[in-house]
This record gives sequence, structure tokens and C-alpha cells, in this order.
Amino acid sequence: MEAVNTDRKDEDAGNRPDDNRQNGGRQDGNRQTKSFLIQRFREMGIAPATRHGQNFLIDLNLQQMIVDAAQLDRRDVVLEVGTGTGSLTAQFAARAAAVVTVEIDGHLFELASELLLELDNVTMLRQDALHNKNHFAPELLDAVKERMSEAPDRRLKLVANLPYNIATPVLSNMLLWEQTPYLMVATIQKELADRMVARPWSKEYGALSVWMQAQAHTEIVRVMPPSVFWPAPKVHSAIVRVVIDPERRAAIGDLRYFHQFVKAIFIHRRKFLRANVVAAMKRHLSKSEVDAILQPMGLASDTRTEQLDVATLLQLTERVRAAAPDWSL
Repeated sequence: MEAVNTDRKDEDAGNRPDDNRQNGGRQDGNRQTKSFLIQRFREMGIAPATRHGQNFLIDLNLQQMIVDAAQLDRRDVVLEVGTGTGSLTAQFAARAAAVVTVEIDGHLFELASELLLELDNVTMLRQDALHNKNHFAPELLDAVKERMSEAPDRRLKLVANLPYNIATPVLSNMLLWEQTPYLMVATIQKELADRMVARPWSKEYGALSVWMQAQAHTEIVRVMPPSVFWPAPKVHSAIVRVVIDPERRAAIGDLRYFHQFVKAIFIHRRKFLRANVVAAMKRHLSKSEVDAILQPMGLASDTRTEQLDVATLLQLTERVRAAAPDWSL
């Protein structure tokens, strides 16, 4: 792991930024167009690594939309997972108090360093952002905590064009972190965005929907076709904005218990709720004990997990936790 503090024409008229407000870093590096990327990759003798989910956003207006949706100011510490070429990073640094950006690819880390090394409010990490699927890397956590400690009014924001292959664990783990984010703005697969905002009974509704909506206001800012990325992915993408609601979050008795319980009962979301709870709580609660939890809530034997709204699932979790406080997935 490495930690570092750290004029081209557009492809077409529709790819011009709405304004020229961003001045962080070199000007050409801030204008991440397809021709710029192809030239720089050719100069370095590299190609996008599909194993890392590398798809670079080349529409300058959409890059600006991400920055604007984050509403950055000098109170904010930005966590960016996936530095890429450093184009968005430099724009974040021009507005925020500090940026912690992590990149697993050594070639991209080197490329981004050319743009970012002179920015003293940027901390660059060359490593995987995740220790495992349930935890961030400790070096990343330490870097964020250090930047957050520099002033008492700091706010943490995740703002990133997330690699598709780690988008779900990154977004989920942000809401398990004791360092509560103020908001998150991310580019992700549209299918994942649909799951985040889905409602009961819909085919997209699941554990991620409940986890996000129990703690935050989530919206899809823009749906994007494959053509705005290079290389073009096979699916549509979306910019999502997640604003954490402290009151909702505080209403959850045990975040980790709630997270694990919802995941457990949504493994087979179309099955009857009773069967899912019994399976999840085996060796902890008997069938009769599960019935004693469900029946007072008016949850019939033919109730399916996918039809429960967030409020009902919160209530169910607390009743289960009271009966089986030592359970874990």
C-alpha cells in the first residue's frame, strides 16, 4: 500500500461542460474525454483492466453533475473509491476540505499522481478499498479519520464513479461505519440503483432496498447509457444520491444485527416470511417462538418477505433481537 498527500477540445459540442469553475490540478487532466484517455493510455502502454471494473466517464456534463450533486464545501472530507485518472478527484479537491482517494491499479495510480501530487488536500492510497466484503481496509479508515480530525465541523461524503464489481459492498459498508457519512453520490449499475429505491412487492425489492431506505433518502439523479463511458459497459448506469437521515439511523436498535437479519430473511424473498425467519434463526428460536413473534404483529402464515415495508421489518427485527440477542449470520 502507498499513501501520498497529494487544452484539449471536446469530442463534440454536447460534451462541453456547462461552466469552467473547476480549477484543481492540470486543465487537461480535468477534461477526461475519450480522446484524452486513449492518448494517455497509449503513451503509458496500458489498457483498461476489466477485472477491476474500469469504465471511465467521458461525458463532461455528467462529470459536473456528480460534483454538483455532492454539494461540496470546505467542511467536507470526500472519500473516493476508484481514483481512475484523477479527473474527478481534482474537481472534488477544488471544493472540499480534503479528499481521500483509493486506487487498486498501479498504472492508474501513477497516471493520477501526475495530476494530484501537488494538491496538499488530497491523500492518495494505492490499495484495495476493501479488507473483505464486509469491511473497509484499515488504512483507508485511518486516512479518513485523520482528515476528519483536522476540524470539528468536518462532514464525510462518499463521491465516486464506483467500479461495478465493488459498488454493493462499498455502499453497504458505508452505512455500517461508525463514521456516519453525511451523504453519498455514486455512479453505479442501473440495476443496483433500481434495487436501492425499490418498493415492496417489486421484483427489485430486497435486503439492499431495506438497508438503504431504513437510514437514508435515496434518489436516482440520472440514468446513463453505455456510450458515456469508455470502454462502454454492457449495461446502463445511474448516478444515485443518498442523504443519510440521522433520525432514521438512530431508530435502529442495533445496526449490525438489523443488517444481518434483513440479509438472512431476504435470501429467498419470495418464500413465506415464517419459513425464512425459522431458517435464519435455527438453533436460536424454535418454530413456536417464531410464531409468538409474528402473530402479534398480524403477520399471517402466507405473508411473504418481499411484501414487508421498512417500518414493519424494523419492528420485526427488534422483536427477534429481544428473543435472540446473541444471534449472528
